[in-house]
Amino acid sequence: MKKFVILLFIIALAVGGLGFWYVYRSNGSAGQFRVVELRRGDLQATISATGTIQPEDVVDVGAQVAGQIEKFGIDRTPGLLNRGKQRKVAGAVAGAGAVAALADQRKPVDFNSEVEPGDVLAQIDDRIYQARVEQSQARVNSANRKVDQAKAKVDQADANVKRAEADLKLNEAKYVQADRDWERMQNLRGTQAVAPTDFDAAQAAYATAKASVGVSKAALVQAKAGVIDAKAGVEDAQAAVKDAEAALKQDQQNLDYTTIRSPIKGVVIARRVTLGQTVQSSFNAPSLFFLARDLKRLKVWVSVNEADLGSVRAGQKVKFTVDAYPHDVFEGTVDRIRKDATMSQNVVTYTVEVLTDNPVGKDGELVLVPYQTANAQFQVDERKNVLLVPNAALRWRPQPQQVAPDYRSEYEQAQRNREAAKAGGAPPLRKERNRGMVWVEENGFVRPVLVQTGLTDGTITEIVKVIKGELVENESQLVVAEQVKGGGDKATNPFAPQPFSGRK
Repeated sequence: MKKFVILLFIIALAVGGLGFWYVYRSNGSAGQFRVVELRRGDLQATISATGTIQPEDVVDVGAQVAGQIEKFGIDRTPGLLNRGKQRKVAGAVAGAGAVAALADQRKPVDFNSEVEPGDVLAQIDDRIYQARVEQSQARVNSANRKVDQAKAKVDQADANVKRAEADLKLNEAKYVQADRDWERMQNLRGTQAVAPTDFDAAQAAYATAKASVGVSKAALVQAKAGVIDAKAGVEDAQAAVKDAEAALKQDQQNLDYTTIRSPIKGVVIARRVTLGQTVQSSFNAPSLFFLARDLKRLKVWVSVNEADLGSVRAGQKVKFTVDAYPHDVFEGTVDRIRKDATMSQNVVTYTVEVLTDNPVGKDGELVLVPYQTANAQFQVDERKNVLLVPNAALRWRPQPQQVAPDYRSEYEQAQRNREAAKAGGAPPLRKERNRGMVWVEENGFVRPVLVQTGLTDGTITEIVKVIKGELVENESQLVVAEQVKGGGDKATNPFAPQPFSGRK
């Protein structure tokens, strides 16, 4: 029994050794490299981003007065009847009757209604505002009558001034005559030719005439003061008229505000009120209708990552698709780049506005609709007829034993230098940032070719020039991956360790 166990152990050891030798031999054999052809072609670099289609210009129409929605305006587009039937109705009814018949068949302003500047969108109950206008008009009329009365007082005051001036002239003439008579009486007093009574009468007449002049002057000053007061009354009355007219104008404006009109030519994107609904405008104007200007011109608000923003500029061409028409490609141009940024999950993005024309479909309707999601591609740059290499060829790195013997030691030293620089955290030199390494299959091994790279689209990269080595166009020689011998098309990881490689 003991010999039998020993025999089984020897057999198992032999089988294990044979399997180990087979695996070692298989892995140590030369690998098969998957190669691609080096060719020339056109290259276009793009930046991909997602955005939302927006109207070029929108207006939020609100109400500046409070009240109940009494009715909506009439939609310009055909409502219950199509255009052919409406023409038949118009032909059957003459004149204004045709217009009324057509109006009866039209629906009120609603979503998607086309409007022109000044079109009625809605009507708020205006009875209270009409009453205020009538009340203010009555006040204006009353104030105008008071102005007329004040002007009449001014005319009366002017007449009083003229009469006072006439009285003053009359009394001044009497005063001159009395002064002369009094002077003569004084000269004749010593001659005993004047009776004492005549002397006293002349003296009294002189004093009376002098006093009358003073009274007339005072009356004239008073009359002129009356003119000033009367004119002040006119100014007060005219100010009252202006105040009443201002109140009338305000009430009339509020009455006009009860009719909600479209400020632009466009399309109703949203109607936010219903018949009978009461709107309040105490603090903020309530939003009733949301209008978009002509939808033949749209904007795409694209969110661009901050890392790609440096490649975006005004006037740049942009292509985009929408989910509703995945096979159609639309074009636009960058209008402007907004300065404000948004941050979401530590990712900073900027909004780029792209202008585009809205094409017309086969049914005569505009194809693009606001608020659709757009998958945009910014045309960063392009190259014509340049050498192109797959990025997979630039990324692939062989194992040291796969490199041709003439380049192996140099490759191993470069690998060690790269690992040391990576461990030290040193950034790559600027001149090395646009350099790359591709590998060319040669006699079962690979040899390196140092190239200067240019534009890339993320899959293919432009080769500007060969710095070291040799490349031949139109030949399948660039290694992009490694395949295990006998393993079909299954590619191995070029960075995975290969402990059983027999190649020294």
